[in-house]
Amino acid sequence: MPYGRRATQNDSGRGPAEIDFNALWDRGYVPVIKDLGYEPVRADQDTSALIISEMLERLYFADLVLADMTIPNGNVYYEVGIRHAAQKTGCVLLAAEWSKQLFDVAQMRTVRYPLSEGDINPATAAAFQASIKGEIEFRRNGISPMHQSIPGYPDKVDPRKAVTTRGQLAEQAAFQTKVRAVRAAPAAERMKRAQALIAAEGNPPASYAKALALLLLLRDCVIDTDDWNVMLDFTQNLPDCFADEPEVKENRAFAGAQVGNHIEAIAELETLIDLAGPTPERLGLMGGRYKRLADDAAANERVTYLAEAIKYYEQGMDLDLNAYYCSSNLPRLYRARGTEGDEDRAQATVRLAIAACERARRLNVADEWLRPTLLAAAFDLGDPDKADKLATEVIAEGQVKWKVRSVLRDLRASVLYVEDAAKRARLSAIIDQIKGPDEPPGPPPQPSRIDSSTSPPNGTDR
Repeated sequence: MPYGRRATQNDSGRGPAEIDFNALWDRGYVPVIKDLGYEPVRADQDTSALIISEMLERLYFADLVLADMTIPNGNVYYEVGIRHAAQKTGCVLLAAEWSKQLFDVAQMRTVRYPLSEGDINPATAAAFQASIKGEIEFRRNGISPMHQSIPGYPDKVDPRKAVTTRGQLAEQAAFQTKVRAVRAAPAAERMKRAQALIAAEGNPPASYAKALALLLLLRDCVIDTDDWNVMLDFTQNLPDCFADEPEVKENRAFAGAQVGNHIEAIAELETLIDLAGPTPERLGLMGGRYKRLADDAAANERVTYLAEAIKYYEQGMDLDLNAYYCSSNLPRLYRARGTEGDEDRAQATVRLAIAACERARRLNVADEWLRPTLLAAAFDLGDPDKADKLATEVIAEGQVKWKVRSVLRDLRASVLYVEDAAKRARLSAIIDQIKGPDEPPGPPPQPSRIDSSTSPPNGTDR
């Protein structure tokens, strides 16, 4: 388990922001472990320089291993894997009832306990002990996934199984080669080639791994609206066991939104968040759907949709300040709302988005939206010098790499909020410099007017 006070990063509204894991150990786990007849030992009590060696020995020889999975602690996850491989029985997973585990562990049986506050007062400790003692007794002899999945493991495994597995791996490697070939094709040919690969593999695909790979391939091959319908048609053919996975639901909602099915996408995303938990991407997709509804709504509905868009983008930003997807969409929305303090909020979030983007560039994060996000943020900041430097990169690297067509609407909307006439003119000139020759000219720059009923539309989001 973790030790010390740790943030839960919990956005469910039901659990505490922090947990004192030392108190949970002393007041919760230790009494139960002793009542069950075991001697309680925790990892941070190791003092030897060979702490990893001692940890591995204890994981192998311990009669019982309890693993608290409430927060995604890397050491805990690693040690659970070691125990599952090392011993057939004697490993019990536990977690607060409101917590969400990472994908693989989320499928495993886990003892759930109540935890409404993180300081572990006597009432909390008593409820905790009552909920886990009987469950630990019941589950301590359960078979580990490793031993359950591989008959004869570790020393009596049927060698024919290895031959079969090698064949499956070779087949998967050949499939991945075909996927890479589609991605390497010219952009105009990729969707047709992706559809041919799906036809060759069979629709629906035989495994979830292939289904997800093909779904993501279709998403990356999209050029126009009809292509999103191809992606939606593919998801419709998937069996329920594939279609109900979080990654499929997320991408299906995204594709539906791109063809204008915003209400359906919102419903799908709400269900996904309830079942699998919030992420910046999912909350950003929710914000984007409400942003689109605000664009198309009558004046009396626009304020409501705008507020919902801001709410979800803010929640996504709060989950991870380095995930610039949500923060980069907020400045124009704050300015569109135009209430007291919104301009200060816009300035703060655009600087946050720029800092997150520049960090991602330093770390060589592979995100196709990094460049266009940084470009839009320079316009949101109203900084023609920064925008001009980025325009030089756009011209050098090409409009496609910077997704200029996708963000033009954002750039033009941002210009309208720049109060300095000279800066507005410079930013408008930069747009004319980087836009494609077939793009129509934008409106002449006008002084900004921040009003929720007449604000310019917000631009493209992913």
